[in-house]
Formats: sequence, C-alpha cells, structure tokens
Amino acid sequence: MPVAAVFRLLAGVLLAALALGARAAELPAAFVAALEDAGIPLGRVAVVVQALDAPEPLLSHNAEAALNPASTMKLVTSFAALDLLGPTHTWTTTLWAAGPLAGGVLDGDLVIKGGGDPTLTLERMWLLQRELRARGVRHVGGGLVLDTSYFSVPEHDSAAFDGEPFAPYNAAPGALVANFNALALRVKPQDDTALIIPDLVLPGVTLVSRVALADATECNGWQGALVPVFPDDARRTLEITGRYPRNCGERVLALNLFEPAATFDFIFRALWDESGGTLAGATRGGTAPDGAPLLVFESEPLAQALVRLNKYSNNVMARNLFLTLGAEMSGAPGTLDKGAHAVRESLMRYGVPTRKLVLENGAGLSRIERVSAQMLTALLHAAQRRPWAAEFAASLPLAAQDGTLKRRFPGSVVSGRAHLKTGTLRDVSAVAGYVRTLRGDNVSVVVLVNHPRARASEAAQRALLEWVVAQ
Repeated sequence: MPVAAVFRLLAGVLLAALALGARAAELPAAFVAALEDAGIPLGRVAVVVQALDAPEPLLSHNAEAALNPASTMKLVTSFAALDLLGPTHTWTTTLWAAGPLAGGVLDGDLVIKGGGDPTLTLERMWLLQRELRARGVRHVGGGLVLDTSYFSVPEHDSAAFDGEPFAPYNAAPGALVANFNALALRVKPQDDTALIIPDLVLPGVTLVSRVALADATECNGWQGALVPVFPDDARRTLEITGRYPRNCGERVLALNLFEPAATFDFIFRALWDESGGTLAGATRGGTAPDGAPLLVFESEPLAQALVRLNKYSNNVMARNLFLTLGAEMSGAPGTLDKGAHAVRESLMRYGVPTRKLVLENGAGLSRIERVSAQMLTALLHAAQRRPWAAEFAASLPLAAQDGTLKRRFPGSVVSGRAHLKTGTLRDVSAVAGYVRTLRGDNVSVVVLVNHPRARASEAAQRALLEWVVAQ
C-alpha cells in the first residue's frame, strides 16, 4: 500500500476514534439533569452503554472506577456458574437409612447429607419426603443426622451487615438450606390484638404476640413495625412486638430466625408430621456413611434456579452458588476463597478484566465487593457469545414486568424492552443488563451509583434507559 494511502487510513481511524471518544463523553442531558436534581455528582457515577455488535462503547463515563455493585454482583456469580457448571447442573441431597427398614419402619437414624441445593423450597421439601415414603419409610425409630460438610462456612452474624438479623436477605448459606432459611408467621387481626401463628409447627418454641392493632389506613411498611425478639439465648421463646394496621387483614411475615441446619430440621419435621410420619429421636450433626444411599434427591437445574436467584435477587441462593463453585472446582468443602478463585478463573478465560474485582460472597450483600462498569460490560458481551446466552439473559428481571423491576418504569418505553439486574444498598443503586432499542439493536447498559443519595438516582437511570431505547 502506498505511504500516502497508509497515512489516509490512519487519519481516518484516528478521526473515527476521536469522534467515538467525543460521543462517549457526552452523557444524555436528561440523565445529567436528573442526577443534578438528585444531588448526585457525576464523579460518583459510572456508565457504559455499548451495542452488542460494536467493538467500542457508545457512552463511557468513569468506566474503570472500582465501585460497589450491590446485587448486580450476582451477574458475575451467574456467569461463572453457567460457564463452569453448565445450565443443566443439579445439586443433590442424599439420604441413608442407618438401620434395618421393614414394614414402613426404619429402626435407626435417617442420615441426610446436604449438597448445597439452594432450591429446596417447601414444595420441593415435600417432594423429597414423598420420594422417601415411596422407598418404604413411614416411621423413623431413631433421629435425624445432618451432614453439612459440603461447605465450610465461617460463623455468620446475621445482624452484622445492617442490624436486621431476622431479615431473610441476611440469612446464612449452608449445605442444608430449606425454604431459603425463612420461616413464615401469619399475622391475623383479632379483637384488639394481632395473633401470630406459625405456618409450620415449631416444636419447642413458644410464640408470644405483643402486637397491638392500629387504625392506620396505610399498609406500607407493616413488616418493619413488627419486631421479633428472643428473650432467651436458647431461642425457645419468640416474642413479636409492635403495632399492626387493623385494615391490612391477614399477612405473612417471613423471618430468618435460626441457623440453616436448625431451620431445615424444623421444616423437615413439620412436613413429615403433616404427612402422618413419625420421627422418634433428636437431631444431631454427623457424617454420612459410605454405603449405598436410600435416596438421592436432585434439585431443579441451574438455569431454572438462576431465574429465581436473579429476578428476585435471592442472596441465600447466590451465596450457596458461590460456595458450590468452590466445592465443584477445587473439591469439598466449598469455601469463600475457593469460590472466589473459581469465579476469577472463569472470567479470565474469556478476557473479562478482573483487576478491579473484589469478591466477598458473590451475592453483592457486602460493603467491600467491587467491580467496574467496564468489567460488567465485558462480562455481558462475553455471556452473549456463549451457548447459554439465552438462559443468562432470561434469568434477569424484565422491565416493568417481573422480579425486582415489576414496579419500575411503568408506562415507559423501556417496559418489556430491558432485561436488567438491579442492585440496591444503603448508598448504592445499580442496573446492568440488556436493552433492545426501537430500531431492533441489542445494547448492554451498566449504571453504577455510589453515593449517600444513590436511591434518588432511579429517575436518572430511567432517563438513560429511555435514551438508549430511542437510539
């Protein structure tokens, strides 16, 4: 090629790069104005918008800043899980009969080893027990032996994060987790008080209601007005205090009351009793035997589990998945360090930059986890080049339709056009995912806001997404 032609080519490339840089620096006016109205400086915001078929971003601002992602961190854990485990991966919960079984009676203990299944809802616990009864077990003469050795989890203080120890989102992960470690209490107005009735029998736990009825007309925030208290260290008495609006009718209060193995025990025994089974002995920790199991109960596949995990931003599921990655890639027991190593290995394999990545639990319920908008953008693009791209995108909330986005963007052009993972903490608000424009282009969008007024940035996020859809 002649020298003059080479210079013309280089000049053209340089001019294109300069034009792209100029466009990337010009954030939409409506977005900037909404941030100003919210009192959030641009220096505390990171934005990257990039078409999936484009090599460079359309918008880029603070792209390399290391910011707290809140629950958009679940995108990172989900990506690694689909890559390393595959969308059809299942967890197993394995049961052994530690004694002879005849005439429906197990003369010994029932041993249960957890495999970290995060999908053991009440319904699936019922299915597990149905499978157990189909194998001839109706009555257990011994007790339950719970093997939780698949994970090694540090001691968990559920109040440490934000002082809300009974909030389900603060529940600890575990090798045996039932119903996301949440127990349901029904709140029923009656005369001048509110009855508190457990949805399942809690043997050995006395429930005391000190909830008075109020004449308030609004039901918003009723959960926060009810305060659970364990007056004894043994947690044998649970008191609920506070005021409850009379006109709210019957509601369900979900609480994280006990550590995972204890909650599993309560739920297993309650459902077993409801089906007419008996369990004579106590529950203790132990180790599974080497012999053939009586039952291997498989979970829902990973792709299906991710729908619940991401659409409803389930922290317990994400934390169990993070530990599972560690156990599957480096051998049991799964640990936080092993999980972090597995995630980094997966990202680096596809060229996703990890220099700004800080991992703690993979769920985003953390004050120290960090990502950059550039990293999340690279991850979103790498995911779209994988065979499981559809499963990844479909697990994210659909704007104004479901999950954590069900009540956001009503009446907006964004409605139904964006699959976005949300992230919210006290001083963090974030969205990251995919948007389909009016012209039919598919675009990745990442917005990270770290500021004491971060929650006031939702109007700005809406303005940016509407701008993207209109491009």
